[in-house]
Amino acid sequence: MTGSSREFQPEASRTTAKVQALDPGLYLVATPIGNLRDITLRALDVLANADRVLAEDTRVTKRLLDAHGVSAMLQPYHDHNGERVRPLVLDALEAGEVVALVSDAGTPLVSDPGYKLVREVIAAGHEVVAIPGASAALAALCIAGLPTDCFTFAGFPPPKTAAREVWLARFMDSPGSLVFYEGASRLPAALNSMAEVFGDRPAAVCRELTKLHEEARRGGLAELAAHYAEAGAPKGEVVIVVAPAAPDLWDDARIDEALRAALQTQRVKDAAADIAAKAGRPRRDVYARALALKADTAQGRAG
Repeated sequence: MTGSSREFQPEASRTTAKVQALDPGLYLVATPIGNLRDITLRALDVLANADRVLAEDTRVTKRLLDAHGVSAMLQPYHDHNGERVRPLVLDALEAGEVVALVSDAGTPLVSDPGYKLVREVIAAGHEVVAIPGASAALAALCIAGLPTDCFTFAGFPPPKTAAREVWLARFMDSPGSLVFYEGASRLPAALNSMAEVFGDRPAAVCRELTKLHEEARRGGLAELAAHYAEAGAPKGEVVIVVAPAAPDLWDDARIDEALRAALQTQRVKDAAADIAAKAGRPRRDVYARALALKADTAQGRAG
């Protein structure tokens, strides 16, 4: 089909109401994150009546469309072919087509490269329309039991430990809850890094959202890291939600006082771990302070 505004009648099985004509433009269509019924009627209408549907993986999108009795012309659009496909999409929009963009799951542009296409479409003067729907980040935030009035979506952490901990440190002072995506195989390592950087903040690991085996495990970061270190990496897609930093009731003087008392009966490592958990401070920082206090004490005795 060539593009122009047109009216269409959606399938009788979905609705008998007449749907408003689609104007030419790029439509960002959210798709389910697990349960295929978590798609909006508006999304199905747009997908059924688009001139082309840009899909991260056409096989995944075809399964979704087949489940809802929708036919569409699918075209791959992903990291590897984006530079080649974007000019073709701009030509299609210039010709008056209705173009839909979907990711494999959830809302397009959230942790995927669709923003490059959106940026070029806007620069070329074409309309961009959001068709909202499922989002793993928002679903996890809602069930985590942590503050929702302010949050930061951070996406995927780097895979290597050193780079990951440097990257996580950027979010130390973020005022709201933190939302991360992570591959299941890297979950134990990621939680350990978060406990090192953020201290033992409350957190939730949400996986398989909207699916049969949906799970939300809640606890301190250290507790969650220990659980998955013992149980091993789970299956499924994972979202980690971490509480914001608590008000700093433990100033440096109080931490030093607590460390001096703990070092009377504990090893440096154990004392630092205990105080870091109570203070909500990174273990490495408290450990470094404990070493310094122990050295000062030893020097005082020697003097």
